[in-house]
Amino acid sequence: MLGAALAAAAQPAPALLPGADESALLRSYRAEALAYEHGEGVPRDGARAAAMHCRAARLGDARSQFALGWIHANGRGVPRDDALAAYFFRAAADQGIEQAAHLLARLPAPVSETPECMREPVALAVRVQPRPPPLAAPAAVVLAPVPRPQLVELRRRAPQPIVDLVEALAPAYQLDPDLVLAIIQAESNFDPLARSPKNAQGLMQLIPDTAERFNVRSAFDPLQNVRGGMAYLRWLLAYFEGDLILVTAAYNAGEGAVERYRGIPPFRETRDYVRRVLGTLGAVSHPFDASVSAPSDLLRTRRAAAR
Repeated sequence: MLGAALAAAAQPAPALLPGADESALLRSYRAEALAYEHGEGVPRDGARAAAMHCRAARLGDARSQFALGWIHANGRGVPRDDALAAYFFRAAADQGIEQAAHLLARLPAPVSETPECMREPVALAVRVQPRPPPLAAPAAVVLAPVPRPQLVELRRRAPQPIVDLVEALAPAYQLDPDLVLAIIQAESNFDPLARSPKNAQGLMQLIPDTAERFNVRSAFDPLQNVRGGMAYLRWLLAYFEGDLILVTAAYNAGEGAVERYRGIPPFRETRDYVRRVLGTLGAVSHPFDASVSAPSDLLRTRRAAAR
C-alpha cells in the first residue's frame, strides 16, 4: 500500500474524457514530481514526488512509472516495497522500457491490487449510460440514431467499399457498423495493407495469434480481416458485458492487460485509443450476446468496488 503521507498527497486525477488532451497535464505532474524529488524551487519531499509521479503514471507516462518503480524499490521518501516497485516496473516494461524489464526480473511478483493513486474513478465521466441488456437474438445494432458530427466525418472519410463491407457483415455479428468503422479508422486508417511494428495486420490490425484464434488465414484480405475483427469484438462485448471502455481498451492492449490492470491499462497509447474511438462513437455501452462468452471476473470486482 502507499503509506499515509503518500496517500494523503495522492489526490485523484481527472477521469479519462473523450477528446480531452492529457499531454499537458501529464507533463505538469511529471515536472512537479521532479521538482519535489530533487528540491528544485521547492523543499525536497519524496512522498510528494511519488504522489505526483503516480498521477502522471496513471495517465500512462512510462517515465513516471519507471521512476515510481525505482522510488519504491529503494525507499526514496516512501517505505520500501518491492512488490509495489514491481507493479510500476511492469507497467513501464509493458510500454517498452527495457531497463524496467531487467529490474522487474529481480523482484517478487507485483502487487495484485491496483495502487490507490493509479485507479480510475469508479464512475468515469464518460460512463453516462446503463449497462445494456443482453441480446436475445442476432440483430442489427445502431447505437447513434441521431448523426453526430464525428460520425458524419467518419462516414465521409471511410472508403465506400469498406463501409459497404462493414454494413453487410455487421448484422451477423450483432455489431453497430459505426463501432467497427471507428475501430478500423483508429487501427489502420482504412488501409487494408497496414502493418504495425508489432506485426498487427490489415484493416482491423489483427496480430497473428488473434487471426489464428478467429480462423483468419489471410489478414491482408479485407473480407477475412473484417470478419476476424468483428468476431473478436463480439467476443469482447460478451466478455465485458457491453462496456465499451473495457472493450476498446482490450482491443488495443488485449483482454489480459485489461484484467491485469483492473481496467484501462496505464498505457498512453491505450488511453488515447479509447478516447479516440469513444469520442467518435459517442457511446460507452453496446448490446451484447451473453451466449458468446462467460463474463470476466473483473466485472464482479468492479461492481463490488462501486457499491
